[in-house]
Amino acid sequence: TKKKKKKPYALIKRLRKAKKEAPTGEKPEAIRTHLRNMIVVPEMIGSVVGVYNGKSFNQVEIKAEMIGHYLGEFSITYKPTLHGRPGIGATHSSRFIPLR
Repeated sequence: TKKKKKKPYALIKRLRKAKKEAPTGEKPEAIRTHLRNMIVVPEMIGSVVGVYNGKSFNQVEIKAEMIGHYLGEFSITYKPTLHGRPGIGATHSSRFIPLR
């Protein structure tokens, strides 16, 4: 017999508990997780989840538009490159630039 996976249910249980313990009108405490492959379900709306990106936990507040998406989609795993000026020798035309 195949049993259901336990980890996603454990996370939902912890989110439920955090939501219950939070004072009314305030955000619940963030729950950290490595489960980037977990699909956002309606029950999770309003919760705050710390999604691991391989280095740190990015805090994500679950909203209604996120239903059906994976948690990993909201925590980027790489740092986008900030391209500066091209260096010397980067292009053929850079050969003709006088070196001051």
